[in-house]
Amino acid sequence: MENLWLGYGGRVILEDVSLIVHAGEIVTILGTSGCGKSTLMRGMIGLLPPRKGRIFFQGREVDPEEGLDWARQKMGVLFQSGALIGSLTLSENVSLPIEEHSDLPEELIRDIVQFKLELVGLGSFGSYLPSELSGGMRKRAALARAMALDPEILFCDEPSSGLDPITSVEMDELLLELNSSLGITMVVITHELPSIEKISHRCIVLDGQARGIIATGKPAELKADHRDPRVQAFFRRQTLDG
Repeated sequence: MENLWLGYGGRVILEDVSLIVHAGEIVTILGTSGCGKSTLMRGMIGLLPPRKGRIFFQGREVDPEEGLDWARQKMGVLFQSGALIGSLTLSENVSLPIEEHSDLPEELIRDIVQFKLELVGLGSFGSYLPSELSGGMRKRAALARAMALDPEILFCDEPSSGLDPITSVEMDELLLELNSSLGITMVVITHELPSIEKISHRCIVLDGQARGIIATGKPAELKADHRDPRVQAFFRRQTLDG
């Protein structure tokens, strides 16, 4: 991302943001509510066209006017809500992107779907509807769908949101396993400190008043760095005056 400006209507949320996500790393996007984390992700996946600036993927510029199908087929997205289609089974949810973007025979699609569900520990739940599952299982099912096209980069918006502590740890471990075993690059939006410290190779800290990035580094480095009180306030869960 090069000198990127993002916003809605007449309001600018992020301005002049530049960053690089390296292949194979897990980058977490951090910051307080309203700082632009979800806006940044929407820009990266092409849901929000930049006001200014450019986005590159594998050396090629991502231009909404030229179409984004080529890039989106290499990306997976885990939305905060999961965004599963409630009237479809888990298998049908996972098969949707494969059917949309390939001409594979039905039998092979069934095999791929089963493999993706097994990958997230839901191999025996393909016939279930999302409403029949727990919140953690729905998140894993949504992750299986995000992985359906073997993405090279996976975007996760608050993957632990709404989960109990144990299920949240399980989600962190699953993301780490996928990164380690499959080499998938990940961009994860989260405000959960345990998750940040466990899965991050590198953190990007946003600030709403700055309208951009105020710090970049490993969690331990940022936590120990006293140069920016805003960063310290986030990692120590304090107000700026406390």
